[in-house]
Amino acid sequence: MSAADPTVFVQTGSIEEPPDAEAVDLTAPFGGGTLPNPVTTAAGCAGYGRELAKFLPLAELGSITTKTITAQPRAGRATPRVAETPSGLLSGVGLQGSGIEHFVEAELPWLAERGARVLVSLAGESVEEFAACARALNGQPGVVGLELNLSYPNADNQGLVFASNPATSHDVVQAVREVADPELPVYAKLAPDVTSVTDVAKACVRAGADGLSMINTLPGVVIDTDTLRPRLAPSGGTVVGGLSGPAIKPVAVRCVYEVHAAMRAGECATVPILGMGGIRTGLDALEFVLAGASGVAVGTAIFNDPTAPLRVLDELREALAARGFARLTDAVGLAHHQN
Repeated sequence: MSAADPTVFVQTGSIEEPPDAEAVDLTAPFGGGTLPNPVTTAAGCAGYGRELAKFLPLAELGSITTKTITAQPRAGRATPRVAETPSGLLSGVGLQGSGIEHFVEAELPWLAERGARVLVSLAGESVEEFAACARALNGQPGVVGLELNLSYPNADNQGLVFASNPATSHDVVQAVREVADPELPVYAKLAPDVTSVTDVAKACVRAGADGLSMINTLPGVVIDTDTLRPRLAPSGGTVVGGLSGPAIKPVAVRCVYEVHAAMRAGECATVPILGMGGIRTGLDALEFVLAGASGVAVGTAIFNDPTAPLRVLDELREALAARGFARLTDAVGLAHHQN
């Protein structure tokens, strides 16, 4: 059954026939504004966009999220640093990159020339490093928002990731919000392996986050039963990697659902949610939308299908039309209305 099969049509009240897919309004809330459609890439899965541009026009995506950028260049972790798992991918690249200065001077102008709307993923070992990277992006062409990778070890807090604690997450968002262009949305990217993702979300929104990205990868380890050693960096170093792909989708949908529920209950100010984690099809994307996301990021699927972001966009459009939705926003959080 295709996403547009009329047998899955759900009448929404005012629509007697499914609308034409091309007529569906995919305008997506983003920060305090909108993007032309809800699909972006997940950080780390499309580099700076150069490789992906060989397969699709970057300007046709709602936005493109860069790999996470740090203040200084980073070589990343020792190899091997990627391992396949059932229904997923375990990666421990270690945020390899050329640093914020190179990005601003060489990569961002290239993206802007192609009409890409750029959501820049940032990380730092301290609150000050996050803020410095954000400040460097003020007034730069093509940038539509900042995504703060809070799943990064905090050098000032025994190496614990910022996202593990509502207070440290709050501090990063507040510091970035204070120095970033007021017109530039700031999204906090949340980790699922915390005591309460809702508590962290509330802290980030109180600190001034204009949106939330959910979720980052889950930590995992893979053991090679032939070598009897971990498959990531077996010669030493960190053997834990981040699990992404279809295996984590139910966890990601749960996190989005819980945070959107807190917003509906008035426990947290309402901001747009960018959902991610195992999205391969338009129906996967629709799950996140129904849970409360107004945007979606395609990540691991890009590695075996570089056209996946645009394919997911087309399939989501068809799925919305088949269910009687004339606008994307009409479907956001609808799963909550059934309870």
